[in-house]
Amino acid sequence: MAIVAWKIKIMPESPETDLNPIKETAEKLLTSEGAKRVIVEEQPIAFGLVAVILTVAWPEEKNTDPMETKLKEIPNVSSVETIDYRRAIG
Repeated sequence: MAIVAWKIKIMPESPETDLNPIKETAEKLLTSEGAKRVIVEEQPIAFGLVAVILTVAWPEEKNTDPMETKLKEIPNVSSVETIDYRRAIG
């Protein structure tokens, strides 16, 4: 079983959005679906808007599309995008 490093960008709906509930919910969703490690970072974009960047150790055999759909359903999330996906172990 190979592990991939999957990097995800979550954009909030506005600069005023509280990122903590988004980060907590995303981390819980990912770990419940098989993520082995979740690193959560914030990345300033522009005009006060800050993206949540998640780096995840993800099982290669699991499709990421259903997980992206679940992440998009988090309240106050505007968009979810895979920004990197590469084999890490295996």
